Formats: sequence, structure tokens, C-alpha cells
Amino acid sequence: MGDMSNSDFYAKNQINEDGHAAGFGCSVMELRSLMELRGSEAVVKIQDDYGGVEGLCKRLKTSPTEGLAGAQPDLDKRKDVYGKNLIPPKKPKTFLQLVWEALQDVTLIILEIAALISLGLSFYHPPGETTGEACGAAASGVEDEGEAEAGWIEGAAILLSVVCVVLVTAFNDWSKEKQFRGLQSRIEQEQKFQVVRAGQVIQLPVADIVVGDIAQIKYGDLLPTDGILIQGNDLKIDESSLTGESDHVKKSADKDPMLLSGTHVMEGSGRMIVSAVGVNSQTGIIFTLLGAGVEEEEKKEKKVKKPDGAAAMEMQPLKSAEGGDEEKERKKVSAPKKEKSVLQGKLTKLAVQIGKAGLLMSAITVIILVLYFAIDNFVMQKRPWLPECTPVYIQYFVKFFIIGVTVLVVAVPEGLPLAVTISLAYSVKKMMKDNNLVRHLDACETMGNATAICSDKTGTLTTNRMTAVQLYVADMHHKAIPESGILPPKSLELLVNAISINSAYTTKILPPDKEGGLPKQVGNKTECGLLGLVLDLKKDYQPIRNQIPEEKLYKVYTFNSVRKSMSTVIKLPDGSFRMYSKGASEIVLKKCNYVLNEVGESRVFRPRDKDEMVKKVIEPMASDGLRTICVAYRDFPGSPEPNWDDENNILNDLIAICVVGIEDPVRPEVPDAIQKCQRAGITVRMVTGDNINTARAIAIKCGIIHPGEDFICIDGKEFNRRIRNEKGEVEQERMDKVWPKLRVLARSSPTDKHTLVKGIIDSTMVDQRQVVAVTGDGTNDGPALKKADVGFAMGIAGTDVAKEASDIILTDDNFSSIVKAVMWGRNVYDSISKFLQFQLTVNVVAVIVAFTGACITQDSPLKAVQMLWVNLIMDTFASLALATEPPTESLLKRKPYGRNKPLISSTMTKNILGHGVYQLVIIFTLLFVGEQIFDIDSGRDAPLHSPPSEHYTIIFNTFVMMQLFNEINARKIHGERNVFDGIFRNPIFCSIVFGTFAMQIVIVQFGGKPFSCQPLDLEKWMWCVFLGLGELVWGQVIASVPNSKLRFLRRAGALTRKDEMPEEDVNEDNEEIDHAERELRRGQILWFRGLNRIQTQIEVVNTFKSGTSFQGAGALRRQSSTTSQTQDVTNVSSPSHVSLSNALSSPTSTTAATAPPTGQC
Repeated sequence: MGDMSNSDFYAKNQINEDGHAAGFGCSVMELRSLMELRGSEAVVKIQDDYGGVEGLCKRLKTSPTEGLAGAQPDLDKRKDVYGKNLIPPKKPKTFLQLVWEALQDVTLIILEIAALISLGLSFYHPPGETTGEACGAAASGVEDEGEAEAGWIEGAAILLSVVCVVLVTAFNDWSKEKQFRGLQSRIEQEQKFQVVRAGQVIQLPVADIVVGDIAQIKYGDLLPTDGILIQGNDLKIDESSLTGESDHVKKSADKDPMLLSGTHVMEGSGRMIVSAVGVNSQTGIIFTLLGAGVEEEEKKEKKVKKPDGAAAMEMQPLKSAEGGDEEKERKKVSAPKKEKSVLQGKLTKLAVQIGKAGLLMSAITVIILVLYFAIDNFVMQKRPWLPECTPVYIQYFVKFFIIGVTVLVVAVPEGLPLAVTISLAYSVKKMMKDNNLVRHLDACETMGNATAICSDKTGTLTTNRMTAVQLYVADMHHKAIPESGILPPKSLELLVNAISINSAYTTKILPPDKEGGLPKQVGNKTECGLLGLVLDLKKDYQPIRNQIPEEKLYKVYTFNSVRKSMSTVIKLPDGSFRMYSKGASEIVLKKCNYVLNEVGESRVFRPRDKDEMVKKVIEPMASDGLRTICVAYRDFPGSPEPNWDDENNILNDLIAICVVGIEDPVRPEVPDAIQKCQRAGITVRMVTGDNINTARAIAIKCGIIHPGEDFICIDGKEFNRRIRNEKGEVEQERMDKVWPKLRVLARSSPTDKHTLVKGIIDSTMVDQRQVVAVTGDGTNDGPALKKADVGFAMGIAGTDVAKEASDIILTDDNFSSIVKAVMWGRNVYDSISKFLQFQLTVNVVAVIVAFTGACITQDSPLKAVQMLWVNLIMDTFASLALATEPPTESLLKRKPYGRNKPLISSTMTKNILGHGVYQLVIIFTLLFVGEQIFDIDSGRDAPLHSPPSEHYTIIFNTFVMMQLFNEINARKIHGERNVFDGIFRNPIFCSIVFGTFAMQIVIVQFGGKPFSCQPLDLEKWMWCVFLGLGELVWGQVIASVPNSKLRFLRRAGALTRKDEMPEEDVNEDNEEIDHAERELRRGQILWFRGLNRIQTQIEVVNTFKSGTSFQGAGALRRQSSTTSQTQDVTNVSSPSHVSLSNALSSPTSTTAATAPPTGQC
């Protein structure tokens, strides 16, 4: 480590000198150390060393208002001197590493050992010629020299097939990894940020931001770099991802201007100068520390095995905002412990059950074979054990062992994790085309089980193109936007100024991209609607903004979910102040005591006038589905200056200017999509911040509610009244009375949304637990998105915080894409079921054949290599073929599967048993009377190295043919008749079936000794194919048997159900933590990982000091790295002066132990 840090430091000093040489007034290290200061310390330092922020801008050769000129040479130079805004990703695993991992599979290791022993023994020839006689029947057949020479082939063939299996597995892992990398970079490119260059505000990919850029920050942003605030309005930042402090930190240019990368803007807006990017930013520094620590860790790992979870979490530095995902995805398949996805939980359990059964069968097989051989030779025929015969006997025992292992190999469905992975990876790739960017693999499958969707209104169900269509101004209600000449000039001027100044300056209406298109709306859509009104009144907002630029705004109360309004104060030329305010009409009107009359003078606005206004203006607008916005203003005297922090008195006693009705039309494809959801058994609920009448009108247009049905539409207040008890706590029984009929929740706060989602998920009143999907776009939707089973964030309108908390990003913000996600999710579930049905049939048959064959004829009718080939086609290829079936509309015609529905339905059990019986009958008939039917030599009781017989080749060939045709049967699992339906829509399936068939011909005709095959003539081939085709006919017979006749199948289908639910319940609290862990924002994970190490050391020291046992800490460790949030940190000096608070109250992390906070640094 020493050398590394020295050279590192040296390199940085090099850059450092370059900084000054390149003509910039400050070096990387100066800026880095500056960013480690906080609060007033930082303000003083900037003032003393740089002469304030302006001085810093001069040194960095940038203008606080115009930004950088944007010339390419200058940008390149900045990237060279200060670094790029990238954190280099961890190297992906090489193909060889993946091969090595695939080789760790236990069954494969057993096979390799058996094959090597078999190889070694085949080269050993016992001395002397007499062995043949002395060792009796055991050695008969070894006489033929040529045959004895070929003894090594079986061992070699087994090794070769192991190599095949390993390569296929490694290749699958490798391509999966590559896909995630692609997805990763796609997500990274999607993140853009607003930067001022040459006076123009442009959207730049985050990686292109350089030191010296002027970035515009607003509510909902995830800061991509470190920066220093130049000017801010009411800015509050959530720095918990770096400091662990959950309280929002107020930022202002004169008190605390330091903004750090990886933190979230929770309120307000502003402009900052970028001071550190990439590895030099605060988050980057932590990454680098971790990156350097990883090699150290790995060395330590080898010496000391840590508790699993903590180590796994620490081992991998995340790459980027979502970098940890793929790392975790990779762990998913290997570590079911971390995995909480419903399907993979069920599958792991099933695989373990089958594996145990297989192990038992293979052990019994080996024992029976060995006993039979020993009793037959040494008891019945009373032969002595001669030393020179030992190798021959051992060769027999190895052969028995190999048979046992092949039974095991066939029994263990190692194709299961593969099938899940392929199916999910394939779906994820295809879902990209359907505008679903999946961030967490298991979300795609959970979506198939969704029973409820809580959707936002704006932008998801509607187009999010706001247009003002009605206006109440000067005591007149205009049903269409009037000519500007009709309005009193004074009202008009106030209206235009109020809208132009009191809206984010980043919101603009730009000319359309294409001729004749609609004007482009940039920024907040509601504000765009209001600016559109200004343009419709033949006025322009830009000159007004130019006259009063953003720096001149005296005070801004930004919009947040509590205020539901936005106000801006400006200083008038005469020294007095004017405040413009706008917001939800019923909220702003309550605060108005005056209103402008028909000539633009203010008159008293009495409570009864307000009621009349609500009845006559606001309700009619709302019932047309319009969003109503009230615009108002108020004048203040210049002296004494009002106390601006006393919000309640400032935002009161307003003068109403007008009420605007803004229309946001329903997306044309939404009603159809919602109908599909309802048909598929999914309840759609609308949760919106709009008022109840607007919400109801839109819900009717969308088809969420149908007049005459029994449903509830309520607003947030009523909702809380119904679900909370006297103490104000949410009660689940009360909740259960509300949610089943609730369809529209209006005027809801983010907490209401979270409460509703949690209430539905925790409800136990219906038999199956509800699986809830939620859509959200705002920062405030974060908690609900995290709590939901699947969180959808909006790709276009969504804030970074929402995207960070989500599982799937809708790249087109469209509700109908959610229906596609449901379809894909159900398709994944079905693909796995198809594969299971196919796989289990083969397993049952192969195991029984090998077992009984071995017990009756002392030799498995299916040889080791043949078994491996069957295993390869039925596992790897079949999982490819069946997992890539495209979804069909018919998937949406059935109800969702519950969380606790068994994986194997009764129809599937019927199919598995039915086809199993058919195949066993055919194979045993061929085994015991095949030689008479085909008039060939019997292959039974063949001595050790005898040449392959036609008899056994026919059995092997028929077996494979039956599997091939059963694969076509497996395409349908709900008892459909037409198994060929849509088969040509899936080219992968067709090519795999034909490919397998061709390979089979090659193996039988030219496989010879390694595959124990004897070439067959055409007639025998026709018989094999004919018996295979029988599968299709038999499939129709099985489909005709009604399930109700087969009562006993009910139980069989529920096999996997036992202890399904209890396990879920036990894990309920761990599940919270698992999800919290997976979702914990990347910064937090990093920070806590860094702390984890220090904490472990401190704990050890303290423990030794106090002499108490170390168990307590161990128990905490088990909860993996989330606990590190809650343990106290003492005497730690950290690279940045940040207080390490303990209990980070992140909304999702519910941790077991909370220790009292002690040290702070």
C-alpha cells in the first residue's frame, strides 16, 4: 500500500503544479482541501484566499452569469488538469475467472475425480496373462486387446463433457455481465445536468461537466460534482448519503455554500460553480480509498474469513449511481441468502429438494451395485480376492461410482438458476424496446405477480403537456382564453408579471423542433402552462425576466409538498417590496383577503365570496378535469423591512389576481391499458396531488372508475381521518376498511402515498398478500417507490432521487409501458414453469431408468457420457429454448399468481407424471424385450469394456427423441391443446430443436466408443422417431384428462408450498433490511463501508479493554452493513470533517440495534 500511495501522491502533485502552469489560479489539491471545509469556516477561507466566489470564478477563468465559453481546447485542458467527471469502474471478471467459478460446482468436481480415476485405471494393466481366468467373470471381455486399449475413452469423454458444461456456464455468466455493463452505461448516459455555457442553459451528460462550469441546481437533483453555491433560493440539501445526518441542511452563499457530490437537493434552487469532479470530489475520494482498500481486503480475506454479508458488501466498490446493481445481480444466482425475490426463493427451495432426492438415489444406486457385485463374486461363486485382480475390481467399483454420479448429475437441476438468469436477462433486454429500463433484475419477475398499481396522474396517465384553457379574471369566468384587449390593463400587467417572475427561470417555452409541431415545454410543466397563457395573451415573459434577472429576486419561497405554493419577493424601485404567489387554488384562495375587480382595483374578498367562487368557478373547472391554479400578490412597505422568515404572516392577506384552469389531456392509449390491467386482475388506483374533482374527472376518463360502481374517492385529509386512531397512529384494521374500495386518493402528500402502499402490502385480510407497483416522479415519491414491491420512476419527468429509489425506469413516462412490464413479468414466470415441467419429466425418467437399470442389470442403460449429453440438452439448451418465448396478449387474460402459489401447478404435475409414465413404459419395454422386437443382440449383462451394443443405442436414441418432442409439449403449461401455437415466432426455439436433432444424428452415427453408440440403420431410426412422436399424441391424451378427476395431484402440486409462508414471515424484518441494503443510496453504502472497517477495529479494541465477550458485535455484524449505520463511532478522524452520526433515519432502514451516539469528529 505504501508505494502505491506515495506514487499516487506524487502523480497528484504533478497535476498540482500543472494547475498553476496551465494558467488556472488554483490547483486540484487546493480545491480538494477547500471542499473539505464546511459552514462559516469555508466562507472565511474562500473570502481570505480567493476574494470571495467572484475571485474564485476569476481564477478558474469562468463567469458567474455566463459560464464557460465552451471552446473545446479549453474544456480538454480543464479535463487534463482537474480530471474527468468519471469514477473508473471496477474491472469486470475475465472469462477465465468465470470458468474457474463454474468449475467450483460440486457435482462437476465429483465427476472430474471419477473420470480421472477411471482414466488412470484404464492405463494400468495387471501383470501376467492369467488374470483372465483367476478373476473370473469380472475380467471377461478384457481379453480383446483392441477393446482394452479403448478403456480410456469413457473417462476422457466425461472430462470433455464437463469442459463443455463449464464453458457454456461461463459464457452465459460472461454475456450476462456484459449486458449489465451495457445497461449500466445506458443508465449513466441517461443522467443529464443543467449547465450554463456561453450564457445559454444546456443539458449536458454528467460525464462532460468540468471544473469551472456553472451548474443550475433545482429541487430533486442528485448533485453530480462538488461545487460552491453562487446564488441560491431557499436551498435545502439532504446530505445523509455522505454524513449520515438525516436532517436537511440549509445552504446559502453567505453561510454554508459547500455542495457535495452524491447529495440530494430536497428544496429550492440555485447556481453553483463546479469545484471538483470525478475522483477528486468528496464521493470520489471515498471511492478511491475503497478501491485502494479492496486489494488489501482481498489479501486479508484469504487469511481471515469475515462474516459473509459484511465482507460481500465491502468487497465491491460501486461504480456509479447504480453501479452496485450488477455486482449484486451477480451474487444473486450464487447466494440465495441475499435474494428475496419470490420466484428465486421458490426455485432455490425446489432445487435443494430435488438435489437431496437425487443424492439419495445415487447413493442407493452405488451401494446396490457394489453389494450385488461383491455378493455375486465373493459369496455366490466363492472366489478369493487376488492381489493381481485388485485393479480390475477397482475398475468395476469406479464404473459403479461413475454411474452413481451420473444419476446425481441428471437429478440436480443445475439448469434452474440458468433458466431464471437467461429468462430475466432476455426479458430485460427486450423490455428496453418496450421503454422499460430495468434496474433490478427481480423487479421484472415480481411485476408478473402485481395485484395493484398505484399510479400518479400527471405525466403517467396524462400527457404532461399543460395548456391553460379557462381563466377567471376581473370577475369574469372565460371558458376560453380571452383576447388581451378585453382584460383591464392593470390586471393584465400584474398577471403577466406574476407569472413571468414567480416561476423557475429554467422553465421556458421554446419553438417547436419540427415545423407545425407543438412548442417545446422545458422545465416544470405547470409553469409552462402558465407561461403559455402569457403568450396566448399576446405578451412575452422573456423581457420581464431580463429586466429582473434571477440574482435580483429578493427572496424565493420555493414550491414544496407542504406549502403547495410558490412565492417570489422583488424590491420595487421605490424601495418597497412586492410578493407574487401562485399555487393550488383552494390553498392560495384561503390566504386571499382581497380580489381584483373588473377595472383592476382590489376589493374585499369575504368568506362567503370565497365559497361562491369555489362553487361557481373552481368546482366546474375541476369537474372538467382541469387543474386550478390561483395567482395572487401582496405589497409590503420598505421600512421597517418585514421578517421574511415568519412565513405564516408573510404568505397571508394576499390579493387574488386570477384563477387559471389548466388542462392536461389523458394519454390516448391509457384507457385501453387500464382496461387490460383490470382484465388481468390488477387494481389500478390513482394517487395525485390534484383536487378531488379534477382527480375524479380524470379517473372517469381513464376508466379507473365507472359510474355506478361501488368505490371510494377521497382526499388526503379524509383518508388520514379514516385510517388513524385518536392518537394519530395508523391502524391496520382501519386501513383494511379503506383500501379495498379506494380508487382515487386526491390532494395526497408523499406520506399518504407511502402509508397507502405500506397498508396494502401489510394487509392480511385477503388470502394472498398484495404485490404493489407504484409510479412516481417527484423527489417526495422516494419513500413510496422504495416501499413498493416494484417502483416505476419516470424517465423524462422524474427527478434523480425518484430514479435512484426505483426498480424500473419508464423511458417514455407512459402508463401503457407498465402493462408491457406486467406481460413480461408473467412471461418470465411462465417460462420458468415451462422449463420446470420439461426438466422434471426428464429428471424423473432418467433417474428411475438409471436406478432400476443398474439394480437389475448391473449397468445403467444410459451411459455416463450419454447422461451428460442429455443433461446438456435438457438443461442448457432447453432453458435457452423455453426461456426465450416471447409474451402474448393471452398472458393478460388470467389473474395474477399469488406469492404463495406453488411453483408446480396441478396441470403441470399431471403433465410431468403422465409423460414420465409414457417414457418409462417405452424404455423398460425396449430394455427388457427390445432385443426380441428388433431381433438384435441383447446389450444386458455386457462385460466391462465390451463394445457398444445396438440395443442400448436404440434405448438412448429413443430417450432423446422423446425429450425433443416433449420439449414442444412443454411450450404450453395451462393445458392448451395447440402446442405448436406461435412456434415460428420464436426462432431460438426452432433452431435449438433442429440443432439438437442434428447433433443427435452425429452422436449416434459417428459417436462410437466415447458415446457408447453403435450406428443404426434407417428403419431403427424411424422407430426411434416414431416413439418420440408418440409424445405429442400422448400429450393430447393427458390434456383430455380433467384435473378434477385427479384429486391427489392437488397435494403434489403444493409440495413446494410447505414452509413457504412461515419462511416469508420469519424473514419479513430481514427482508426490510435486505431491500434497504440494496436500495441504500450509493454514497451511504460507501461511507458506511469505510466506517465499517474502522468500527470493527474499534469494537475489537474496546472489547479487549472491557474484557466482555465479542458476541454482541458479532450479532450486529450479521445484519450486514446496514447496521453500521447504527453503531456508535468513537475517536475516529476522517478525511473530511463530517460528523459521523449514528442513527441515520433513512426511511427504509429498520435496524435491530440502535446504540447511543457518542463520539463525533
